[in-house]
Amino acid sequence: MIRSLVLLVTFLLAAPPAPAAVTVAGVAFAETARAADGSRLVLNGVGVRTKFFVKVYVAALYLPERSADPAAILARTGPRQIRMHFLYKAIDPERMAEAWREGFEANLAPGALEALESRIRRFVGLFGTMRRGDEVLLDYLPGEGTRVLVNGELRGTIPGREFNDALLAIFIGEHPATGALKRGLLGG
Repeated sequence: MIRSLVLLVTFLLAAPPAPAAVTVAGVAFAETARAADGSRLVLNGVGVRTKFFVKVYVAALYLPERSADPAAILARTGPRQIRMHFLYKAIDPERMAEAWREGFEANLAPGALEALESRIRRFVGLFGTMRRGDEVLLDYLPGEGTRVLVNGELRGTIPGREFNDALLAIFIGEHPATGALKRGLLGG
């Protein structure tokens, strides 16, 4: 009996721990995720997007390895993900499009904005009304582009790393949606 108990305790201590979850604003995010190509990503950070003191969504950034340096993250060539979980009751497509456009405009030089305009237009058109509990996955794969999934449904893929860099800059660039969101995604 004691031998069986010792074996059980030894087995439990030797088993790898289950991936822990990080919970922010009532939403749990796993410590690891899988990119569409199967590669392993780690949770870099989680942050809440607020507007006028209202929580709009909570987002998590997943990368091949953790980093608190936005320039280093944008310089990497590997896969990356942003997972968004909406907290606000409903955001219509027009407001979503406006928010995305403001983010792109704040973080891109006019020439870069113009060069990406057709892809930005396609991207903002992928979103309908976002309701509390809806989830968006922005899954970038080198050579393929940014896959946009809403509640698990693939809405489209926007080609080009330069598009994904511009999209990621909305969250962690020089002029993010909010400073608190950026700090959270960078692990702060």
